Order: sequence, then structure tokens, then C-alpha cells
Amino acid sequence: MTARWEAVIGIEVHVELATDSKMFCGCAVEFGSEPNTNVCPVCLGLPGALPVPNRKAIEWIMAIGLALNCQVSHKSVFHRKNYFYADLPKNYQISQYDIPVCHDGYLDLPNDGESVRVGIERAHMEEDTGKSTHVGDGGRIHAAKSTLLDFNRSGVPLVEIVSKPDIRTATQARAYAQELRAIVLELGVSDARLEEGSMRFDANVSIRPEGSDVLGTKVEIKNMNSFRSLERAIDYEIQRQIEATGSDSDVIQETRHWDEEAGVTHSMRTKEGSSDYRYFIEPDLVPMIMDETWVATIRNKLPELPAQRRERYLGQGLDESSAGVLSDSPAMLRSLYDETVSLGADTRATANWLTGEVTAWLRKTGTEPADLRLEPVHLQELITIVDEGVVSSSAAKEVLEGILSGEGSARVVAERRDLIQISDSSALAEVIGHVLEEHPDAVASYQEGEQKVVGFLVGQVMRATQGKADPKLANEMLREALGGS
Repeated sequence: MTARWEAVIGIEVHVELATDSKMFCGCAVEFGSEPNTNVCPVCLGLPGALPVPNRKAIEWIMAIGLALNCQVSHKSVFHRKNYFYADLPKNYQISQYDIPVCHDGYLDLPNDGESVRVGIERAHMEEDTGKSTHVGDGGRIHAAKSTLLDFNRSGVPLVEIVSKPDIRTATQARAYAQELRAIVLELGVSDARLEEGSMRFDANVSIRPEGSDVLGTKVEIKNMNSFRSLERAIDYEIQRQIEATGSDSDVIQETRHWDEEAGVTHSMRTKEGSSDYRYFIEPDLVPMIMDETWVATIRNKLPELPAQRRERYLGQGLDESSAGVLSDSPAMLRSLYDETVSLGADTRATANWLTGEVTAWLRKTGTEPADLRLEPVHLQELITIVDEGVVSSSAAKEVLEGILSGEGSARVVAERRDLIQISDSSALAEVIGHVLEEHPDAVASYQEGEQKVVGFLVGQVMRATQGKADPKLANEMLREALGGS
């Protein structure tokens, strides 16, 4: 009998904070600056330079922890994590070990009407390293002719969020990373740009027999800079470990590199344990005390988080898909939704317009949401005139385009563009009379019991009126005329 396996996955997420200055010095945090221009003796690790913690960074990691339902430690300390690498000029990184700022939280992931809870083991503060650029084929160290070092990133505040091994599939891992990024963006503590490295993922993956509670040998995967890469890398690693186990090969504890182009992981080095880093308390920094007053102040400043927003949208009658799409939309569109609904517009119609036609127009024109020329009252009026049959649903798209182009309100645009629907019974009766005269075969088919022919006749009425006839009214009047003929 073939063994059935399940994956055990934990995710480590590094988030660069968008503070004005670095974690332990006053150097600017700026992406794209000339190499080695935002540096000083502290972030270069020069002898005698003393670190001073960034208060804003501490408040922001507390906000992240609270948003992840973590407990905030009353007392927290920094440690030295000792290891040698060229982009770490001090030969140690100021990080945290056994007393992180935040610990024991959770994140609930939406999952087909239910939720999957992923535990958060800790969120701790550290400093980022410098950036190494390997010059040579493919930018990989093993093929490099030389390596360039840029220490602008060295010392940037870096939050590491460590999940518990509660994730079971690559799809869940991707959902976890996406939800976490949405929270970080909502808090405004980082731009979370994966392509720039301000949010990075490492995954710890092992397998075990299905139903077992014994953890297998853990393998860490690095170099995943997109949600797609994260999902693909984990999928590959799960299958690699299953195949290795099935062929009686050993899965060793190691760090592996994800090769996006080849779609495989490569062994990098044997995985270190905490003892290899020789942690000890940072002697140049005093313990941090996060009292209840400070924590409460941060908690009271938290915005509405994505999960809370989705729950609110669901309570307003949106389905799970619409609530999710709207929740992930830019803040400007969400604000438009709330204000339009407050004017009495239907929630589903409002969400559909914003996530459908309005979003498509933004993409087509390259317009930023902040530059959108759409007032809540205009969208509410557009929804109203569609409901009232003043304009057809297809014509409403043209009306919206006129509003977005600055031509005025919904009714003004509809009138100027001659899009008002013909809802006058007497005017429609004349058109219907001509249509029935021109299509006697269709009339005969209806009288013989062929009901579907009404659709054809409605189409003829719409053509004769250049799409301006109210199709519902035209259908009703056609059936009445046919029934009486």
C-alpha cells in the first residue's frame, strides 16, 4: 500500500519598515539611492559606534503584532546573532532571541466560507543586512566573477514574522503570505514591494505520514520574491521530499535555494541551529519596556483590518468573492464604496461597478485611483437611473465613461450622449407595430407555440430604436401584441 503524506509548512516573513531612518542610526531609508550613500559609522559597524533604537520602528512592530492577535511582551531585549558574511560588516546582526517584542498570535485565512487558523509564533525586530550583487552569469554567487556590496540597506528596520507549522499546502502558504501583506499595507508600516525586497519569504517544509503528529526533517527554502514563486517552490519541495523518502534517500536538514527559471530547489548549505549563532544579549542596548498604556495607545490607532472589512462587507449582503475583491481594492475605491452606499445605493451594484467597470477603466487608461474623477453622488445616481430603467445596463457603461471623463453627472451624460431609454409606451407601440409587420413568419411561429421567437422580436425592437428601448417593457408589450393578434 502506498503511503500517504502530508506537508508541514511554516513561513518566515521579513518586512522592511518604511521609517524615515534606520533601526539604530539616523541614516535615511531610501530605495534606489546611489550605492553606499546612506551610511554612517553605526550601520557600517565601525569601532566605537553605538546604536540607538528607532522608537517609531518599535511602535510599528507592536502594531503588526496586535494586528496578528499577538501578545506584546512587557519587557523585550535585543541580542547579537553572530555570523560572518560580507554584507554584515559588524560580523553580527542585532536581532532578538528568546524575548521578542510580540509572540503567540494567529492569523485566520478565508477558505470557502470557513477559515484556517495559522498560529504566529513570534514577531521580532532586527536590522537588515547590506545588499550583495554578484557580477557574472545569472547573478549567482557560484558563477560570479566579483561581488559588489551596497550598505544602504544595512541597518534598515526589519520585522521577522514566524508562523507556527500549521500550513499544510502550498496554496495555503500563498494565501497566508497574501493576507499578511494586506495587513502590512493596511497598517501603512511598509510598502511591502516584493520586487524590491521590502517583503521577503522563507519557507520551512517537511513531510510526515498522514495522521502522524511527528515532525519530519525540516528544509528551509530561500529566494522566493513573489507569491507565485512561494507556491511553486513549496509544491516542488514537497514532491522532492516524497520522492526521496520513497526511494529510501535521506532528507537532510539544510537550506535550499529556489531557482525560478528552472523551477527547482538547489542545496545551499547545511541548516544552522540557534547554537551556531552564539546568541547573547546586546550589551550596548538596554531592555525595552512596553507598558500597558503604550500598548493600548498603539491598539487604539489600528485601522480596520482586511478580515474585519470582509466581515463587514459580508454583513452588507456581498458574497464572499465580491467582499474579498473589494477588500483587496485600493483604499480610494473602498472609500467610494462606503460613501456611495451611505447615500442609499445598493451594496452589490456598487461593489460590482467599482470592482468591474471602474477598475477596468483605471487599468485601461493608466489612471491612479487617487486621480479618479468619480464622486459618490455620481455613482449613486448611475445605479439609480439603471434601476429606474432610464438607461439600459449596456448604455450605463458608456454613461460611466462620460462621468469618468469629466462630462458631468449620470443624467447629464445620458442626455448629452442620447442614451436615455425609450420607456414611453405609445412610442414603443409604434415601433413594435412596424416590427410585427416586417416579420410575419416570427408572428406565425409564436402563435404556433414557439415562445423563443419573442427574444428575436425584442432584438429587432432594440435594433430599430438603436438600443434605446427598455427591453423589459418591449418584451411585455410584444407578448401583449402577439397575444391579441
